[in-house]
Amino acid sequence: MKEENTSIEPTKSELEILQVLWEHGPSTVRFVNDCLNEQKRAVQYTSTLKLMQIMVDKKLLTRDESQMKHIYIPAAEEAVTKSFLLERFVDTMYKGSASSLLMQLLGNKKTSKKELEAIKELVKKLDKKDK
Repeated sequence: MKEENTSIEPTKSELEILQVLWEHGPSTVRFVNDCLNEQKRAVQYTSTLKLMQIMVDKKLLTRDESQMKHIYIPAAEEAVTKSFLLERFVDTMYKGSASSLLMQLLGNKKTSKKELEAIKELVKKLDKKDK
């Protein structure tokens, strides 16, 4: 079983790499680098390689060396990492208040009727759960 390391906060560049791996599954450095070049900005292969090696050292990725081309795998599932980062963000920016975050988010962004209905349904479900 993969070790899920949520004690280290990935940098923005590391998150970009993780997003590629979460979307496409275990991949080579070449594949990740090509995706970053298509999706984000021009990135040198050697920069992507070095960053992914650092991510292995930080235990954000694992590396399968059983084949000629090394395959990199996220050490934690996407939901686990996002949950950890969101919790840290809410604790730091909103003193742990998820409602403060939600109020600001809804006040700053144009929210569609469909999204508002989904939020209302979620609140109803949470309310029933607490009773």
